[in-house]
Amino acid sequence: ARARPMTRAEFEAALAALRRETEVPGDGYGNSGCHDVRSSTFCVDCRDCFRCTHCSGCEGCSLATHCHDCRAVHASSHCVASTRCTESHQLVACEDCVRCVYCFGCVGLVGAEFHILNEPFPRKVYFERVAALKQALGLS
Repeated sequence: ARARPMTRAEFEAALAALRRETEVPGDGYGNSGCHDVRSSTFCVDCRDCFRCTHCSGCEGCSLATHCHDCRAVHASSHCVASTRCTESHQLVACEDCVRCVYCFGCVGLVGAEFHILNEPFPRKVYFERVAALKQALGLS
């Protein structure tokens, strides 16, 4: 504990030192083209991400793996073009989904599985429809 309060200059210097100490260089961790990406590995063209791995084109994500073109996705994996989703996996073009798995074009779902545009489908039908949708949308 300090005997006296820190000055503004002392605080800013200490904060800058902490940032330098925790900065992850792009070359040593397999990251490339990233900006403000910390504790992440094998990311490409990501921005403001923390503890992500194998992500590309993501922004503001944390604890994400194998996600692409996502925004503010957290603790999720294998998501594509999704925004503000948490603890979810295998999402495509979803927004504000929580604890969802295998959803395509869904918004605001919680704990859903095998949904397209917020409608539930049997597993087999889901994969058939998603394959057709990906082809129609040029995502194959």
